[in-house]
Amino acid sequence: MHIYFSGIGGTAIGPLALIAKQAGYQVSGSDARDSQYIEYLRSKGITDIHIGQTKQQITNAHDKNPIDWFVYSSALKAEARHPELEFCESHNIRATTRDELLNEILSQKKLKLIAIAGTHGKTTTTAMVIWLFKQLGIPVSYSVGAKISFGDMGNYQPDSQYFVYEADEFDRNFLAFHPFYSLVVGVAYDHHEIFPTEANYRQAFADFLAQSQRALLWQEDAVKLGLDEQAEKYRVESYDNPQIEKLGLGGLYNRRDAWLALSAVSQILGPRPDELYDKINQFPGVSRRFELIAENLYSDYAHTPEKIQGVMSVALEQAAKSGQKVVVVYEPLTNRRMHYTRDAHHSVFEGASAIYWVPSYLAREDPAQKILNPEELIKSLSPALQSVARPMELNDELKQAIQSHLDTGDLVVALSGGGGSSLDEWLRRQFSSKA
Repeated sequence: MHIYFSGIGGTAIGPLALIAKQAGYQVSGSDARDSQYIEYLRSKGITDIHIGQTKQQITNAHDKNPIDWFVYSSALKAEARHPELEFCESHNIRATTRDELLNEILSQKKLKLIAIAGTHGKTTTTAMVIWLFKQLGIPVSYSVGAKISFGDMGNYQPDSQYFVYEADEFDRNFLAFHPFYSLVVGVAYDHHEIFPTEANYRQAFADFLAQSQRALLWQEDAVKLGLDEQAEKYRVESYDNPQIEKLGLGGLYNRRDAWLALSAVSQILGPRPDELYDKINQFPGVSRRFELIAENLYSDYAHTPEKIQGVMSVALEQAAKSGQKVVVVYEPLTNRRMHYTRDAHHSVFEGASAIYWVPSYLAREDPAQKILNPEELIKSLSPALQSVARPMELNDELKQAIQSHLDTGDLVVALSGGGGSSLDEWLRRQFSSKA
């Protein structure tokens, strides 16, 4: 069977394409723009990828090798008259979002789904669960939305019993699944274009947990979602658990994610606390999560206030040990999100000695919404943070400013949620030999 993935460079579609290839399907695809993720897929043997998503391009692909199944990202549905989808509809080619394909693979391969969901922390926690399975020598199939140093972003193991999945709430995707075991790592209102109210958003998580056989989450989120904490299917953890601070990972939010990962694996596979503590403390991290790209220069995917607080906790903790100042370069994702969350940024950069705010990365934008520029958004910060914040562009002036901070030994952390043409990719071209 030939599966064509539209938006194959996305952090959800890309890993699924890898899984499909490893599971024995023919795989090809397209994306609107080239990116590091596209190059990553090519390096893994998925070479039939073209940049651009025109009707002529998919016609040529179909003529070359007839497409049996067209799998597309949730974002594509928001586009009116998408040429690839129109082509498939006119040629009676099966066309679905990624969840239908993954459910078919889970069913065919008889895999138990371990789903990690949440507004923030799900990528890191998913990677931690995968890491523990691998360190314990237990075969596991999985999909994670970032590059990891200990495996591919997506992997299918023929002898595995479990499939670990980063379950995304965008477009209610996670509601397509009925997991064997679920983790919810944090719930904070997001994806406002999909969920018109916070109540809608929370209900989606409550429904997701209702569809799960067993689940693990924080008490704070259980209260938010109105769950019966005494129900046998739920295991509820407290932020105050003293065991969390015994973990050796940097950053409070990382230690909390690690505790959930450790607790889940222990519950699924059976208690082995001493072994799991040692292995989780050796977790090497994931791409774009406080990732070192040059000396004292880090990149992180943080793009919501809660995620920013998480990465700031890691940066400030590390800087305190080394006597460094923390400098932030921030590219919001997206203009749409900033219309809803600008006020929530008031104190999230607390502790930074300098903030460089660049224009928002634009994706799935509402054309009716005004583009908020950095000058406007900086006004949402506290007076103290406004005094150290500057609007900037991705240009030589910003490069020189960053280099000046690096030369004086400051810790610079770039927060960027985008892909191709984002702050992250710009930084790698300017400062990293691994770009």
